[in-house]
Amino acid sequence: MILRSKKEITKFQILVEIAAHQPDVMQKEIADKIGITPQAVSEYIKELVSEGLLFADGRVRYRVTKKGVEWVLERAQELKKYARFVMEDVVSHISVATAIAREGLDKGQKVSLMMEKGLLYAGREGEVSGITISGAQEGEEVGVTDLKGMITFPPVNITICKVPRVERGGSRSVDYGMLKKHAADKPYIAALGVEALVSLRKINVQPNILFGAKESVVEAAFHGLSSLVVSVDEEVPSLLNRLESEGLSYEVVDLSN
Repeated sequence: MILRSKKEITKFQILVEIAAHQPDVMQKEIADKIGITPQAVSEYIKELVSEGLLFADGRVRYRVTKKGVEWVLERAQELKKYARFVMEDVVSHISVATAIAREGLDKGQKVSLMMEKGLLYAGREGEVSGITISGAQEGEEVGVTDLKGMITFPPVNITICKVPRVERGGSRSVDYGMLKKHAADKPYIAALGVEALVSLRKINVQPNILFGAKESVVEAAFHGLSSLVVSVDEEVPSLLNRLESEGLSYEVVDLSN
């Protein structure tokens, strides 16, 4: 098991870094990334070359060999299996999920969990099973432990509709047909800026969130909710940066008419 040996872990990290940036890789860059000295990296590289896991052409040109790739993949599979063991067999037994009871529940009752509109519910249907830690009436919160299974989320779509600043027309320069179209199928709607809020009100839509919209949309995505963000145009770049930092996909629509 790779985690039993600090040396094996370091070799794994070095090969991964070289594979990601080959062929031109500075030893100092590898050292800074994984937290060891350049001298230590140099010694490890010599060992990896002698083992046939790495090919070196000078001091900065390296390439992971076929044998090295296979070695990395084998260790990665070990880590993946261990991570699955931690998530499914360890964390699931010590963690307690909080859900809303769909019906009256007794302590120690086996239930199923499912996500609906971003909220977790406990009842008879769902992808994850568990045991209640207390009784609860319908609509009350209930703790569920000994979780087994994994909740799957539908694909999350985030649409960002830009509206112009007030000095460029604001809500008076918005294509409301397009705004209605994008607002129709989104369960979570956020407004960024007064111009955005007024635009939504003009189509009789009250946003779910006004303040802290950027973080709220990210949280909604992690709970499986697709979002519409109506934003004044000057706020869009920072919003996109936030979404990209979390690896969330999006589309941008200009509502100016």
